[in-house]
Amino acid sequence: MKTKFGAIIVDGRGKLGGHVASKNRSGSYLRTKVTPINPQTSAQSTIRNRLGGISSGWRALTPAQLLAWNGAASDFAKTNVFGDSIKPSGFNLYQTLNNNLIMCGEAAIPSPPVPVSVDSFTSIVLTVEDATDEELFSLAITPAVEDDHLVKVYATAPMSAGKSFVKSEFRLIGIMPNSQTSPWDGTTAYQAVFGSTGEVGQKIFCKVIQVEGSTGIAGIPLSCSSVVVASAA
Repeated sequence: MKTKFGAIIVDGRGKLGGHVASKNRSGSYLRTKVTPINPQTSAQSTIRNRLGGISSGWRALTPAQLLAWNGAASDFAKTNVFGDSIKPSGFNLYQTLNNNLIMCGEAAIPSPPVPVSVDSFTSIVLTVEDATDEELFSLAITPAVEDDHLVKVYATAPMSAGKSFVKSEFRLIGIMPNSQTSPWDGTTAYQAVFGSTGEVGQKIFCKVIQVEGSTGIAGIPLSCSSVVVASAA
């Protein structure tokens, strides 16, 4: 549980006992902690195996490599929810960057990279059609993906059109390759995860994160959503 003190506690993040403190557009809130059911899915097993392999890679590093990762951590400091600068540990940095690389089909790196800027899309537009004629999950992007970047594409299952905010519902559906131009057809990738694009009137959310292909450094996520429409005859 993280708290920020003023004359009284003015903000909080995390879990304490049976409660969770967080914040949304309406302000800070406190809710009852819910323990999710662990269905032991193949996707969960894949994630655990990937993180286990990264941890094994960390333990296999030389003392000089470990020192380099620990020393590089200060170059990758981030700002937390309170606006304070937080420096990752060397292991956290190693795990984060190599997790990004392996997810994108790239090899893990044994030494820390120099921080580099990562491209961002200026616009993404999602189009989703149901199975009236043929399902479609298509993402228009601006600009095209650079040849040294890849893109992690996340989406949600079809849900109520009244839904306006999602977070834990995102699932990785595919990797947009470097040099990808607009549009990206993610229909097959979406169906492999969720089975169907749903019914007309439902809503699907999408999130994309560009990753620099040689370092694993990720850019700023960009999200959008689309209401499912009838497919063209």
